[in-house]
Amino acid sequence: MKNLNIGLIGYGFMGRAHSNGYRRVNNFFDLEYQPVLKAACGRSKEQAEAFAKQWGYESVETDWRKLIERDDIDAIDICTPNNTHAEMAIAAAEAGKIVLCEKPLALNAEQGAKMVEIIEKTGKPNGVWYNYRRVPAVTLAKQLIDDGKLGKIFHYRANFLQDWTISEDLPQGGAALWRLDAAAAGSGVTGDLLAHCIDTAIWLNGGISSVTAMTETFIKERKHNLTGKVEKVGIDDACAFLCRFDNGSLGLFESTRYARGHKALYTFEINGEHASIKWDLHDLHRLEYFDHRDESRVRGWRSIHVTDGDMPYMGNWWVPGLQIGYEHSFVHQVADFLTALAKGERFRPDFRDAQETQLICDAVLKSGANGSWENVAKP
Repeated sequence: MKNLNIGLIGYGFMGRAHSNGYRRVNNFFDLEYQPVLKAACGRSKEQAEAFAKQWGYESVETDWRKLIERDDIDAIDICTPNNTHAEMAIAAAEAGKIVLCEKPLALNAEQGAKMVEIIEKTGKPNGVWYNYRRVPAVTLAKQLIDDGKLGKIFHYRANFLQDWTISEDLPQGGAALWRLDAAAAGSGVTGDLLAHCIDTAIWLNGGISSVTAMTETFIKERKHNLTGKVEKVGIDDACAFLCRFDNGSLGLFESTRYARGHKALYTFEINGEHASIKWDLHDLHRLEYFDHRDESRVRGWRSIHVTDGDMPYMGNWWVPGLQIGYEHSFVHQVADFLTALAKGERFRPDFRDAQETQLICDAVLKSGANGSWENVAKP
């Protein structure tokens, strides 16, 4: 088995999720590569050392540039705020490293285009962590669509709802709240939540040609943790948009952090000429399916429990009937990346795929600002 030495930048929520994927993948998947947790990097030496000890990293760095310069690092995994992605990814690619980057790819499509250009010029393998593609029920939805089970697609609708930023007392910026700071995040729910919905949608249903959106920032000013001053809020608290897909179907997307009672409600539904499917992150191991071609006496929505060994990824886990969870999607992403690496094949989604989502997000934000339909550029 070949070793792939991982250098991780960032020790927050995503750093934990990725590290868990690296640690567990070889226990459940037969692969040619084995991730080695070589170094964890973060600004606080004390916190980085605690993280490294907990997850089994061999060493610690506090300067990401020194991590990239190390000869014993094969792959750089970027789990940092959005405004750092471009600089880190470009430096890592130019140093000849494999680059794995958290979503969204960049602050905007202009940054993303530069990242795509440089990573493709180096020819190094790369990937972006849109992990919901690797939920078995979502992958099954992809298979059903590709098999023609739904027929011609008419509608795609999705939402991603949270409620954690409603309080006016919540400050913006800093280590824990950078998602509320436009300088660090680029946007609010559009880049954070809708980016997931968009990536899943274009994977399942193809490209998006045009959008019209509305956005809202409900609390206009918040104290900034870094300056201590009350400053204007630049991110979108809520976004809803309509779109047209390249295949002629219509899309409806909504995301907000002001939906009281919802912590992470992500759902999608797809309606075709023959059948419909729907999925809910809160019940992520199930796929709901309706087929109009069924005999009328038994026609109705069925709940497919995605646990059998012939279903996506499930043959690597437990016996049928025993489900898996959110964290397994990261294990699957690592497994698929290592498989592609061994075969010399393109991993998806890579930087170019993520740039397509970035272009759609940019068009959504532009439409939200000017109230018009916006055509989506192609990567």
